[in-house]
Amino acid sequence: MNPKPAAPPGFVEPCLPSRADRPRSGPDWVHEIKHDRYRLMAHRDPAGVRPLTRNGHDWARRYPLIAEAVGRLKVRSAVGWRRSRGNSPSPPPL
Repeated sequence: MNPKPAAPPGFVEPCLPSRADRPRSGPDWVHEIKHDRYRLMAHRDPAGVRPLTRNGHDWARRYPLIAEAVGRLKVRSAVGWRRSRGNSPSPPPL
């Protein structure tokens, strides 16, 4: 008996950074420098490909190359995070 595949998750709210006086330390902490970029959650399912912002806005028109790349994946469904900067400091207008 083949188990039924799980439905892909809907929008997953990202963990947002919080301000602190100094970085935490210890073996369980890893830090990264946040450059001026956009964090996108790319969804691929039978309905299509949707690169979503942290607020759930579909930016497929702003970042068509990301949507096309996710669309070429040889999978039926997928969800993944990506940071994107594009070629300019701000995203292309809609």
